[in-house]
Amino acid sequence: MRAGIGYDTHRFVDGTKLILGGVEIPYNKMLEGHSDADVISHAIADALLGAGGLGDIGIHFPPSDPRYKGISSLIILEKVRSMLSKENLSIEYIDVMVMLEEPKISSYVNEMQKKISETLNLSPLRVSIKATTNEGMGFIGRKEGASAMAICLLKEVP
Repeated sequence: MRAGIGYDTHRFVDGTKLILGGVEIPYNKMLEGHSDADVISHAIADALLGAGGLGDIGIHFPPSDPRYKGISSLIILEKVRSMLSKENLSIEYIDVMVMLEEPKISSYVNEMQKKISETLNLSPLRVSIKATTNEGMGFIGRKEGASAMAICLLKEVP
């Protein structure tokens, strides 16, 4: 077994296309980034790449590469899954903690789990997504941005 951890953060900007876990969530702001700025998918990608000994998301999908401008982070996860498969590694479990004051995402978690699990060819029961606030403290508490942390377990397969 191999374990990995990932973290991502993006700032909120004016806009209405907030993507979290591959799901568009109605909100009066969006996250700023080179791709769709999906902090959940980015944290998962980094956790998976780390557990696989394959570097990080910035190495494989650099913001300087125009191919990734506005790309869905689910496509990034597909590419990461493919890289892991070539290394004979299977994804066993993913656990994510999202940190944001608003919007509340509990009603979207099942859809996020479904999209991520389908993208990674996993049972939705192998993808856990939770959310918390920062109790009004720091940049998250001031509603300036959102962050996510993910851990994963990979298994070496013969």
